[in-house]
Amino acid sequence: MILSLKISNFALIRDIRLTPGSGLNIITGETGAGKSIIMGALSLIQGKRAESRNTGRRDEKTVVEAEFSLSDSLAAGIRTILSENGVELATDADITLRREILPSGRSRASVNGIQVQLAVLGSIADFLIDIHSQHKNMLLGDEAFQRDTLDTLAGNTTLLEEYRHTYADYRVALQRFARTRDEIDSTRTDADYLEYQLNELAGLDLEPGEEEELLQQRELLANASAISENLSDAANVLSWNNTNASDMMAIALEAMREAASVSDEYTQLLDRLENLKTELDDISETIADKARGMSDDPRDLDEIETRLNRIHNLEAKHRVDSVEALIAIRDKLSTRLEALNDAPHTLKLLENEARALKRQALEKATAISARRKEAASTLIRLLTAKARPLGMDNLNMDIRVSSGKLNPDGIDTVEFLFAFNKNQEPAPIDSHASGGEISRVMLALKSITAEHQQLPTIIFDEIDTGVSGDVANRMGTLMAEISRHIQVLTITHLPGVAACGDSHFKVFKRDDESSTATYITQLDDEGRRSEIALMLSGNADDPAALSAADSLLKH
Repeated sequence: MILSLKISNFALIRDIRLTPGSGLNIITGETGAGKSIIMGALSLIQGKRAESRNTGRRDEKTVVEAEFSLSDSLAAGIRTILSENGVELATDADITLRREILPSGRSRASVNGIQVQLAVLGSIADFLIDIHSQHKNMLLGDEAFQRDTLDTLAGNTTLLEEYRHTYADYRVALQRFARTRDEIDSTRTDADYLEYQLNELAGLDLEPGEEEELLQQRELLANASAISENLSDAANVLSWNNTNASDMMAIALEAMREAASVSDEYTQLLDRLENLKTELDDISETIADKARGMSDDPRDLDEIETRLNRIHNLEAKHRVDSVEALIAIRDKLSTRLEALNDAPHTLKLLENEARALKRQALEKATAISARRKEAASTLIRLLTAKARPLGMDNLNMDIRVSSGKLNPDGIDTVEFLFAFNKNQEPAPIDSHASGGEISRVMLALKSITAEHQQLPTIIFDEIDTGVSGDVANRMGTLMAEISRHIQVLTITHLPGVAACGDSHFKVFKRDDESSTATYITQLDDEGRRSEIALMLSGNADDPAALSAADSLLKH
C-alpha cells in the first residue's frame, strides 16, 4: 500500500505530502482545486510522459516520490522485474519510487535510490497502483480483461503459467517440424544439383590453409631462377669455393686451440668460436641442400596454377573467399543429402514430439476452460448480488465461454454480456450501458476480485460520476468493503461516498500576492463533518447540512 506520496513543483502544486491509511481514503475538493493534478503526478510514477505544461516553475525540477509497503507476493513480482534489469532489491518490506523532471526537460527514474529506466519504473508501479476512472471502466468490454477476471476467480494463475510454457514448447516443436520438412522437400527437389555441387567440391579434396600454402609455393616457383642463383652464391662463399668461410673458420679455430693450450684465458673465446663454426657449417649445409633441391621445372608451377584456378573458380561460384568456407559448404551439402536417407524417421520423431506437446497443452487448456466456465457461473451470481443494491435491480448478466483453437491464453473466447432493463437481451456492455452503469458494474467486480487476489492499491478517480442518492451511499459502502482487503483511495464529489472513509483528505487552492497553489490536508472529525456539510448544501455552517452530515457519518 502507499505509505506516503510527495509532490513538488508540479502544475499548481508547490510541495505537498499525502499519507493515506490502510483502509478507505477519501479525497474531496471543489472542481478545479487540483484533484486531477494529483492523478497526473501519479501518472509520472507510472512512467507516463511528462507534459511541459504540467511542470511548475521552469527553473526548478519536478519531483514525485511514492513510498510503498509490500506484501510478499508483490515484492516477489517486483524483485523479478528488477533482477531482469540488473537491480537487486533489499529484503526490507518498503520500496520508494521516484521520478524527477529536470529544468532541461530530462527525466530521471529511481527505485530505492537506484536509477532505472523509465519503463522499469512503470512496470513496478503497475504492480503497486491500479487507477480506475471513467475511461478505465471501458476495460469491461475488453476480452482480455474479462478472461483475466475469470482466471482470477478460478485460481488459474499456476495452471495458466504451466500451460503457457507447454504451449510455447509446442509452438517451437511445430515450427521445428515444419522447417525440417521444408528443408527436406527442398533438398529432395534439388538433390541432383546438390549432389553435383558436392562431387565438385569433394573432388578437390580441400584442406584448411591450403590456399595460402599454394600461393606461397607459386611465389617461390615463379622466382625459382633468381632464388637458386642467390642460394648458390651464398653456398660458394660459405663452403663451395676454394677459399670459403668454412675453411677460413677452421684455420682460425686451430689457431685458437693453440692459444688456449698455453693459457686458460683464451678458453672462453675458443668455445665461442667452436659454437660459431658449428652454426656456420649447419647454415652452409642447409643452404646447399636448398640450392640442390630448388626446382625450376615449369610443370610444377603449372600444377599449382591449375589447382589455384579451380579453387578460385569455386570460391567465385559459391560467393566465398576462402578454402575454409568451401569446406563448410561441402560439409553442409553432405549433411543435407545424408539427411534424405533418414528423412522419414527424422520427420516422424519431430511430428510425434509436436503431437505429444499439443496433447499436453490441450489437456491443460481444457482444465483451464472447465474452471473458467465454473467461475463464470460464480461470477454471474456474485456480481448480480453485488450490483442490485447499487440500483441495478434488473441486471441480467451472461458470460459466454466458447472453446476454439489453442492460443497463448488457452482455447477459450470469453464474452461478458449485460442487460440493465427488463425485456432486454444481454449484449456487450459498451454497446448500450451508461457511464454510471459501467462504473457500478466495475466497482462491484473489483469488490469480488479483491477477495480472491492480492491486488495493488486501488484509486477510484470519480468513478461514481452519474449516480446519486442512496445508490451513491451504497457505492461508498462497497468501496469500504473493498478496503477491508486492500488500500483504497477514492476521489469523489458525493457526500454519501465521502462519509464511508476511514481517512479524509481535502484538496484546496490558496492565493498569495503573485500566484495560486494547490494544497492538501487531512481532516479531523470536525473537519470531515464540515466538508460533508459543504458537499451537501454548499454551506459548511448550515445546521441542516451539518445534521445530515452527522447522519451520514453515523450510518
